[in-house]
Amino acid sequence: MLNVHSYFSFKYGLLSIDKLMDWAVENDLKALALTDINSTSGNLEFVRQAQKKGIRPILGIDFRNGAQQQFLAIAQNNAGYQSMNAFLSEHLHAEKPIPAETDCITDSYIIYPQTNIPQRPLRHYEYVSVKPRDITRTIFLSKVPKHKLVACPTYTLPSGDDFELHSVLRAVDLNTLVSKLTDEDTADVTDIFLPKGRLIRMYADLPYAFQNLKHIVRTSEIHFDFSETAKPQNLETWSGSQSGDYDKVREMCLKGLKYRYGENPSWSIKRRVVTELTVIRQMGFLSYFLISWDIVRYARDQGYFYVGRGSGANSVVAYLLRITDVDPIELDLYFERFINLFRKSPPDFDMDFSSWDRDDVTRYIFERYENAVLLATYSTFQHRAIIREVGKVFGVPAYEIGKLQKQPERDLDHHAKLILTYGYKLAGFPSHLSVHAGGIIISERPIHYFTATSLPPKGFPITHFDMIVAEDVGLYKFDVLGQRGLGKIKDALEIIKENQPDRIPIDIHDIKLFKEDPLVKINLSEAKAIGCFYVESPAMRMLLTKLKCDDYLTLVAASSIIRPGVAKSGMMREYILRFRLPDKRQEAHPVLWSIMPDTYGIMVYQEDVIKVAHYFAGLTLAEADVLRRGMSGKYRSRAEFKQVRDKFFSNCLEKGYDEKLTSDVWRQIESFAGYAFAKGHSASYAIESYQSMFLKSHYPLEFMVAVLNNGGGFYSRELYIHEARMHGADIQLPCINWSNEEVTIKGKTIYLGLGMIKDLEQNTINEALVERSKNGVFMSVDDFVRRVSVSLEQLSLLIRIGAFRFTGKDKKALLWHAHFLLGNTGKSQNKLSLFEPQVKKYSLPAIEHEEIEDVYDEMELLGFPLHSPFYLLQEQPMNCVLARHLPKKVNEQIRILGYLVAIKNTGTSKGERMHFGTFLDEEGEFIDTVHFPPVSKKYPFTGKGIYLIQGKVIEEFDAICIEVDYLVRLKYQTMDL
Repeated sequence: MLNVHSYFSFKYGLLSIDKLMDWAVENDLKALALTDINSTSGNLEFVRQAQKKGIRPILGIDFRNGAQQQFLAIAQNNAGYQSMNAFLSEHLHAEKPIPAETDCITDSYIIYPQTNIPQRPLRHYEYVSVKPRDITRTIFLSKVPKHKLVACPTYTLPSGDDFELHSVLRAVDLNTLVSKLTDEDTADVTDIFLPKGRLIRMYADLPYAFQNLKHIVRTSEIHFDFSETAKPQNLETWSGSQSGDYDKVREMCLKGLKYRYGENPSWSIKRRVVTELTVIRQMGFLSYFLISWDIVRYARDQGYFYVGRGSGANSVVAYLLRITDVDPIELDLYFERFINLFRKSPPDFDMDFSSWDRDDVTRYIFERYENAVLLATYSTFQHRAIIREVGKVFGVPAYEIGKLQKQPERDLDHHAKLILTYGYKLAGFPSHLSVHAGGIIISERPIHYFTATSLPPKGFPITHFDMIVAEDVGLYKFDVLGQRGLGKIKDALEIIKENQPDRIPIDIHDIKLFKEDPLVKINLSEAKAIGCFYVESPAMRMLLTKLKCDDYLTLVAASSIIRPGVAKSGMMREYILRFRLPDKRQEAHPVLWSIMPDTYGIMVYQEDVIKVAHYFAGLTLAEADVLRRGMSGKYRSRAEFKQVRDKFFSNCLEKGYDEKLTSDVWRQIESFAGYAFAKGHSASYAIESYQSMFLKSHYPLEFMVAVLNNGGGFYSRELYIHEARMHGADIQLPCINWSNEEVTIKGKTIYLGLGMIKDLEQNTINEALVERSKNGVFMSVDDFVRRVSVSLEQLSLLIRIGAFRFTGKDKKALLWHAHFLLGNTGKSQNKLSLFEPQVKKYSLPAIEHEEIEDVYDEMELLGFPLHSPFYLLQEQPMNCVLARHLPKKVNEQIRILGYLVAIKNTGTSKGERMHFGTFLDEEGEFIDTVHFPPVSKKYPFTGKGIYLIQGKVIEEFDAICIEVDYLVRLKYQTMDL
């Protein structure tokens, strides 16, 4: 079988690699090829599984333009596979059509379809395919020499019944109706998976073609090492030799010791460094550390801010090389948990940069390292989305598709059920390749040895496989990520320097100072953290309050226990109980307490899985690492993970643990290990939070401006403007003379940016700012129109938001004047004139203007009012308390007004919907609410606005919340027309 498609022939093939291998085993195949269409996405996983099942893998590519085959290439060996990958990549990058024939692919067999036979003698490695439907014609009419014919059926459809499903997929790909597909758009109905016996019988009259098939199969083989002893395939050396790499790392460690620990570091620190260097050298990871060092060194040289996190933060060598700012000695992080002689993969280094700095760092990596490539991910058809797509190709209107998704299946007609059936079958299929969030591979061999590459709009090539396949074959990624939080810190420092030039410069890396800062401690313990990285979210604010968090180590723990897995397992609540109630600590199992005393015997960090598996269940470190890896996604279905799971339970039985205890510990591992952070990773997040908290605590206005200019955070821009006002800022609407595109600050006055005005075009902003910079401020609307090319529509937006309020004229009068100026021409021309033309003066009658009109203009053009939204209420409900009254109202029923800030939707264990709400009261203080399923169903949220909230005030470890039993959105005033 030479021409076999999987579902990695995107929107064409139908079988996953797993199902393809099952079919091969069922048919007792000794060898099998995979030749997806212009894709190598499934190839390495195919080879891995084939080798495990004793099937000899053969790789190739079905080169096509659309659905029309040009030729089939079968790699004779790995060199041939690399050659065809390079050929495909060249055409994918340049978006060139595949040629009818080629002599650029080496060490491979080329097989042409009968519709594309070269008009020349075939070379020794070239053949012409004979498909089952071609057999009769070939016997009687073919002019191709017999020794150049090869039996080559196409394997696309698992069975003849799957042609309709295939047609739906093709229609989705071509964005057309199924009824409009032509024969050229789809596979042939005979392109089905043929059993071996039937294949032999079919070609009985063409023995020479079948012999050529056997010859190609016999002389083609691919090998990649997926064994436990396989060495990494990343760049082997950074300097050109292992000894050179070791000398460089050692040199940088010696410099780092002085920088991090002073002139006389302790003997234990030096011993730790020597131990780590020995293991890193033995494992072959020296270049991995040096490349990471090189990337952050470049960033520092450019003045870029970065945070190094991931499991690599457990390493003191990474700390000395300044890859991370987390001190593993201070946190008692065990290097051996993430690099030991039983683990073949290097530690994770996630390097975060501000979003605009990351692009330049990525460019540097691709220019510095020859075999660099971005990692891909597979974008898959999600259930609801694919049903919409299937409905569309059957010509069903969008509103009908929405209805059928909501109706019970028993009420649907045959046509609707068919759409759902196809949707269910296609859900989870890969649709196309996307770019991984930040993964970059730097390999020793040319990347085409492993995969073809595509070129997305970013301009850097991407692999055809994902992270899991990359790790399987020994390619480990460097994560270079963009993060808005770092942009906030960088911009805040620059804004502080401009707005408060007399203040002492801030060393943002002086983390020890930040940890001991009294104001930071107070704000952290009171959860006053709006704008400060991830600690600003409602859930995190609640957790900080419950933990009375005012120190670094508690924040590190909080950073991990807030993750979904820990909360789901019930361990977050248990951790809070043991943290606040010392008597509860006695409930911990003695073995678990001895393994994790700093977290009261509770698994909080990712390495706790390894600790528990190793010390509690007696697994080896290698087995414990399989368990850790197995907790994420695809690995969980692997046979080796199931073996380790079984051993976990059998070992616990031998150790005499109670079955309930073993099951409970396993449940904890299973529920959170795929989500939990490594302790070093949590510590990296905590450091960035401390940097943000220090800036917010001491320079709140400048910091909030930086937050606004970096896209905000968890909340909308409105809340950050509110937060700045709560810290004493004078918030001004955009002004054509004072505002820039972004938000600016002068003293305590914050001017909102022109870029915040809805529908104001970039050209208008740019031209106005350039003209103001060249020739000074604008004196009037007339002056603006003379100097800037602006349309009536754009000028009206500026007038309505109050950008010309410096003139002292009413907005309505200015709008009338704008119509007089531009009503006929539509747009000013911005032409210089020797003499200013006389403009006819108009006198307007007095125009009524109400403040509420400005409020609604702000809501339309900014998305929110600068006035208090409570000003808009039609009626003011009676007997309402304020947020500051709630601590004295615990267990009482209350009424309170709240302006909706955020909603978190979640589900109960029974699958019912419930919500958590975040509101502001009239004084601008936070209100937190919980809406259990009966209430959320009876009194749902109905959009943005002010709600009357009724419910019971509850308190848990100083965190105040309202358990809502009634909720209604109140009406705003309307303008009298």
